[in-house]
Amino acid sequence: MRQVAGVFAPEHAEERLDRALVAALGAGHPTLTRSRLKSLIEGRHVRIEGATVSEPSRRVKPGQRFELDLPAPSAGTIEAQAMELAIVHEDDDLIVVDKPAGMVVHPAAGNPDRTLVNALLAHCGDSLRVVGGTGRPGIVHRLDKDTSGLIVAAKTEVALLGLARQFAEHSVDRVYEALVWGLPSPTEGEIAGAIGRSHADRKKMAVVRHGGKQALTRYRVVESLANGRLARIECRLATGRTHQIRVHLASIGHPLVGDPVYGRSAGRRREAPPALQEALSRFERQALDAVVLGFSHPRTGARLRFTRAPSRDVQDLVAALRAG
Repeated sequence: MRQVAGVFAPEHAEERLDRALVAALGAGHPTLTRSRLKSLIEGRHVRIEGATVSEPSRRVKPGQRFELDLPAPSAGTIEAQAMELAIVHEDDDLIVVDKPAGMVVHPAAGNPDRTLVNALLAHCGDSLRVVGGTGRPGIVHRLDKDTSGLIVAAKTEVALLGLARQFAEHSVDRVYEALVWGLPSPTEGEIAGAIGRSHADRKKMAVVRHGGKQALTRYRVVESLANGRLARIECRLATGRTHQIRVHLASIGHPLVGDPVYGRSAGRRREAPPALQEALSRFERQALDAVVLGFSHPRTGARLRFTRAPSRDVQDLVAALRAG
């Protein structure tokens, strides 16, 4: 078990304990996210002035000393499952995979196995289990289950820390291609808005006025389709929030085609010509592909950049929309 300690600064006064720890630990501990710290607090692994605390919402005071006990890695119970992986790049430090739509990145409630992590454990071996120690060995970023495309995982602790730092500093190049309803105007621009839990539905994310995390998505229309009823666009992430692209595009009235959560597409489909309705009826996921991933190698410093074409189902839908 490893220990981390520090002192809360004046700017942390009356802040929630979980938020204050994120700020106090800073970039030096990029894998200690707020969600992980909350779990550590509730698991009684955090002390303030020597006294164990278990409430993440506890308010802190400047000058208070805190200590965290970091448990041993918890990935031991995750089963290694041999599954086909589309490996784009692999070396001793990291692996880049082209994740298919339908694959969950790591085990969680409702998805206990057959995830990318299960496949990586089978491919990389048990040495991966000690990388991260959060139940998500090697994982530094995620893609939604029904989003396909490029994702990088770390094979060593050094790579994990180096990659996590780049994601925290927003120095990773991430480009997505999407199909959206309508034709955005202007055809190139930025969508800015803090993203947090929806007040109306806690299972969803939303652009919120208070709280949440600042987010910025840059977009560019690549092609107008079906007489402007739909558009193929490119999105570049300046930040990486949960469901960011899906939430931001829906907030400006151009949700992703096939998005079951933020799409609100039933009415649009009913109003479409029969040929368009037929093409859309065969598409069963949100039309979002991670097509570019670029970062600095965490050990050598060399800049790496990987690209892939949109998935075959998206290409087929685009072809049908052009033909119609």
